[in-house]
Amino acid sequence: MDPITDLLGVGEALAKKLMKLGINRAFDLLHHYPARYLDFSKIQKIDQLRVGEEVTVIGRIKEINKSSPRLNLKILKVGIFDETGYIFAIWFNQDYIAKRLKKEDTIAISGKVASKFGVLQIQNPYYDIIEDDFLSHNPINTAAIIPVHSASMEISPARIRRLVSNLLNALGKIDDYLPSKLRKRFALCGLDFAIKEIHFPSSAESIEKARARLLFDELFLLQLGLIFRKNRLQAASKGIVHKIDEDLLHDFFENLPFTLTGDQLKAIEEIKADMARPTAMNRLLQGEVGSGKTMVALATLMVAVKNGYQGAMMAPTEVLAKQHHKNLSTILSGLGIKSDCLTGSLSSNEKTALKEEISSGVTDIVFGTHALIQEDVSFAALGAIVVDEQHRFGVEQRLALKGKGSHPDVLIMTATPIPRSLSLTLYGDLDVSSIRERPKGRAVSSCVETYVVSERQRERAYKKIIEEIKKGSQAYIICPLIEESDKLALKSVKDEVEKLKKDIFSAYRVGVIHGRLKPQEKDGVMEEFKKGQIDILISTTVIEVGIDVPNATVILIEDADRFGLSQLHQLRGRIGRGKEKSFCILFAKLDTDESRARMKAIKELTDGFTLAEQDLIIRGQGEIFGTRQSGLPDLKLASLPKDYELLKMVRSEAARLIKEDPALTESENERILEAMKLRFFDKLAWLFIS
Repeated sequence: MDPITDLLGVGEALAKKLMKLGINRAFDLLHHYPARYLDFSKIQKIDQLRVGEEVTVIGRIKEINKSSPRLNLKILKVGIFDETGYIFAIWFNQDYIAKRLKKEDTIAISGKVASKFGVLQIQNPYYDIIEDDFLSHNPINTAAIIPVHSASMEISPARIRRLVSNLLNALGKIDDYLPSKLRKRFALCGLDFAIKEIHFPSSAESIEKARARLLFDELFLLQLGLIFRKNRLQAASKGIVHKIDEDLLHDFFENLPFTLTGDQLKAIEEIKADMARPTAMNRLLQGEVGSGKTMVALATLMVAVKNGYQGAMMAPTEVLAKQHHKNLSTILSGLGIKSDCLTGSLSSNEKTALKEEISSGVTDIVFGTHALIQEDVSFAALGAIVVDEQHRFGVEQRLALKGKGSHPDVLIMTATPIPRSLSLTLYGDLDVSSIRERPKGRAVSSCVETYVVSERQRERAYKKIIEEIKKGSQAYIICPLIEESDKLALKSVKDEVEKLKKDIFSAYRVGVIHGRLKPQEKDGVMEEFKKGQIDILISTTVIEVGIDVPNATVILIEDADRFGLSQLHQLRGRIGRGKEKSFCILFAKLDTDESRARMKAIKELTDGFTLAEQDLIIRGQGEIFGTRQSGLPDLKLASLPKDYELLKMVRSEAARLIKEDPALTESENERILEAMKLRFFDKLAWLFIS
C-alpha cells in the first residue's frame, strides 16, 4: 500500500508526526483503529448527572484556569457548559492539555462524576475536541457513535478521523482476500464492512461484528506467516539424520548422579525425534528456574557426539559458560568425551591451542561465549548447537554460530517461562518443549520464603541479611536502574551503594555490579561471589541468569514493582539452591491496583509458568514482540491470553491451508498471500531467517 505522504492532506511535516504513532503508510492508517467511542445516544445532560456515575458529557469550554498550589502540583481546571449546567474537568500535572484547548471549543469528557464544594467535576477525564464541521457537514460521521483514535500531543483524534475518512473515500470498496467459504465457516463479515464500521460505526452491534472480523485477520495472518516461514525453512534446510536407538544415551543416563524428571525425559525424547529427521532441528526449550534444562541440553549435544559430530553450547557470560563446563565436564570425562571452554579471557596461546583442537575434532563439546562465533573459530563437524538464555543474543549471533556447521540442529533455551498464548505468537514458528517439573526438593515453595515489605521495615530487612551472613551465607541486593545513561540516577545508586558499604554493612565484604563495568569486570566480581570472597553482592543491573551460588540465602530487591513477575521469579531463583532455607525480600510501592496485584501474585505463586500467565493478565501484552527481534507486527485488537481459544482455532486453520497449498499459489490463496505480504511489509525478511 502507498506511503502515507500520498494521502490527501499529508505533507512531510505531518508524516513525521504520524510516524511517531507507528503510521508510515496508508495501510497503517487503515488499521489504526479507534481506542474508544463516544456514543451520542448515551450522552447525558449536566443537570441530570449523579455523583459516582460513569458518564460522557458534551459542552462548550467557557473557562480555562491553571494553578500551582504547591511544589510538584499543577492543576488545570476547565469549565464546560451544555445549556443545562456547568461541570469542571480537572487534570493534575498535565499542563500540556491546556495547549490543545481554547474557549468555545466543543469538548466531550468521560469519567466518574464527583462533587466538591457543591460543584460537579470529573477528575483526569478522557476528552476529545469535537469540531463543529465534524458534527454537521461530514456525512460519514453523522452517526450517533463517534470514534476516538489514539492520538498524540501533535495530532488530535479529530485530525486522525479526517485522515481516515479521506483514505476510505479514496479507496472506495475494499476487496476481501478471504474466500467466502472461510468467512462463512467462522461467521465473519466482509472486510469492506469491517474496516468502515470499525472506524465510523453505525451501531454498537456493527462495532462488534467489525472487531470480530479484524481480530480474526490479525491472528490468522500472523499465524499464517509463522507457519509459512517454518514450512519454507524446513523445505529448504537439509539436516543431519542422526541415528537414534534405545541404547544411544544409556551410558549418559547411567552416569548421572540423579534421576531425570518426567519433563526432562519427555523433552529429550522430543529432541531425539527432531534430530532423527532429515531437516535441521529448530526447537525452543523453556524451563522453570532450576528445572534442569542444562541436562536436556547436554543430552542434545551427546546425541551429536555419539553420531560422530561435535556440539557447542553458547552462554551470554564467561561466568555462566565456565559454570556449565565445570558442572558438566565430570560427567563427560566419565564417558570419554573431551570438552573445553572457549572465552575471551583465555590467553592468546590458550586460545590458539583450543581453536586447533576444535578445528581438528579433538574437542567433542565446546562451551563458550560470543568467542565461539569469531571468524577464526572453525569446527571439524558441528552437529548440534545449544544457545543458553537466547534472549541475550541477536538473530545474527545465532546464525553466525549455526554457520559454523553444515545444517546443525539448534536448541535455544530460556529460563523465562512463556505464557502459552505468547508461545504461539512469539515462537509459533518453532517447536517448543517445556519443563515445569523441578528436581525433587527444589520447589520454590519449599525452600524460599517471599516477603513484600514497605520502607518502614527496611531496618528489619537489613538485620535479616546480617543474620544470614553471620551463619556463613551470602546475599544479593538488587537496585534497578532504568536508564544506565542517566547520570543522576547512576549517581543516586552509587550514593546508596556507598551508604550500604560504609554504614549498614561496613563489617562485611561488599561487591558491586553495574552497567558501566566491562564484561570482564562483571565476570570477575561474580567469580569472587561464587568463591565466597564477597558476602553481599549489590547489582544495579539484573544479576546474571543461571548463576548457581548455593550459599546465597537472601535476595533483597529494591523497587520490585518496577519488574515484571517473570523477572522477579528469575531473580528469586538465584536463591534456594542450597540446603538452607532462603528469603526473598521485596521492597515495593503498593500505590496502584496493578502493583498490588503483581506483588500479591509473586508472594503467593511459586510456579514460573503460572506467574507468566498472571503477569500477562495484569499488565497486558504491551510491546511483547520487541523481545524477540523478529519483526513481528504488533497486535492491535488481540488480547492475550483472553483470545487464546480463537488463537488456537486460527492457527489450526492456517496450518490446514499451508498443508494443502504450501506456497499459497492456488488462485483463491494468492490474495491471502498478498494480504500476508502487506501485513508484514518490509519485515518479510523475518519470514526467512532462522
